[in-house]
Amino acid sequence: MTHTVEAAERLAHLLIEGLQEKKAKHVVRMDLRKVSDAVTDFFIVCHGDSTTQVRALADSAEDMVREATGERPWHREGMLNSQWVVLDYGNVVAHIFLPDRREFYALEDLWNDAEVTEFEDIY
Repeated sequence: MTHTVEAAERLAHLLIEGLQEKKAKHVVRMDLRKVSDAVTDFFIVCHGDSTTQVRALADSAEDMVREATGERPWHREGMLNSQWVVLDYGNVVAHIFLPDRREFYALEDLWNDAEVTEFEDIY
């Protein structure tokens, strides 16, 4: 997959769709393209209520992207303890937290100059 703006937006959409499939909580997309010194184009941030759900969210998001594009994350971190899982696709990085870890690391506050889009929880 080429890493164009459209490809990054599609990848972010697919990750969000995979997360919502397993009922991710408070999903946000942070557009970092206009933020100086940003390490990626988009952050996707959400949380799950248990380590089991965090793992399921990560697996679902990764599966959604792989089935649609054949792409796999460049790096995957945190599956062992599943308190904060990172799926790094280069131009899009998904952060899947337990609620207390999300609050502690506060990525939305750290990158508060990003354009944030919030997605409705699906129950």
